[in-house]
Amino acid sequence: MTGYVVLLRGVNVGGVNIKMADLAACVRGLGYDGVRTVLASGNVVLESEESATTVKERLESALRERFGYDAWVHVLDDGELARIIDGYPFERGRDGWHDYVVVAAHDDTRAELEAVIPSLDPELERAELAHGVLYWTVQKGSTLDSVMGKAQSRARYKPWLTSRNVNTLDKLRR
Repeated sequence: MTGYVVLLRGVNVGGVNIKMADLAACVRGLGYDGVRTVLASGNVVLESEESATTVKERLESALRERFGYDAWVHVLDDGELARIIDGYPFERGRDGWHDYVVVAAHDDTRAELEAVIPSLDPELERAELAHGVLYWTVQKGSTLDSVMGKAQSRARYKPWLTSRNVNTLDKLRR
């Protein structure tokens, strides 16, 4: 069995509201083991003998059918999650700052976000691409208005990326 973390994109923000008990029931209904949800932002931990790609495809289909929205998920195995958390390149927990990991499904999306990095004001935000994700730290209160925040909000990225606070990822680690 492989342990996986599933990150749902855009849940309980922007009009897509799913109760975590209903989400867990949907995932269990697919036959996955060790299912638990973490926080109300669409995070699921599960175990499966299936590949990450198969888990992704099955969950997206089930979520679309059960909850009636355009569901996109990102699936990380436990080892990948650990490498991502342990690789966070910035000082964590600085007063007045948020620490994020941006998970993007495609290399070209990550490359486009990486191209934004030279334009960042390091007094307001910093970012680095590594371990297949974009690490980002930004002053509290400016997440959505920051240069990287605006870059991530492009409509064409909607199906391809999601972000999580590193503290949330810690809660998903087994």
